[in-house]
Amino acid sequence: MAKSKVKTNAMRILDTEKIQYRMQTYEISDGLIDGVSVAEKVGENPKNVYKTLVTQGHSGEFYVFVVPVAEELDLKKAAASVGEKRVEMIHVKDIQKHTGYVRGGCSPVGMKKAYPTVIDASAESIDHIVVSGGKKGVQVILSVPDLAKAAHAELHDIIK
Repeated sequence: MAKSKVKTNAMRILDTEKIQYRMQTYEISDGLIDGVSVAEKVGENPKNVYKTLVTQGHSGEFYVFVVPVAEELDLKKAAASVGEKRVEMIHVKDIQKHTGYVRGGCSPVGMKKAYPTVIDASAESIDHIVVSGGKKGVQVILSVPDLAKAAHAELHDIIK
């Protein structure tokens, strides 16, 4: 674990809920903050590293989907998982306004509001999950059940 004084909102929530996690930092000065690059930088199998995607449903409600970094969200499956006719990705420029986080540092834990959250069911087959710690260059590593608890998330098949 990298020594750092970084403490994000996501980590404060994990601490408050007494959820065990490890923080892993990585270099961002090269501009490579896509999920597969991050997995390589933190020495993790991309199957364990998940990205956080924010969508808006036909109803106007916002939803959060957590999927493996090398996979693509299936918008139809995602919509069905939350009882919507359809969902669409929000614009990158709107991420901070709705979540409090920036692109590349969006954690499924500790957003401005508690949006319905779904983790892809593929997470059931891994022993730990790596997600953004709430800041570019910071990941948190924890168990899937603990992430689901902290993010108040359900698991569904939501990838293509």
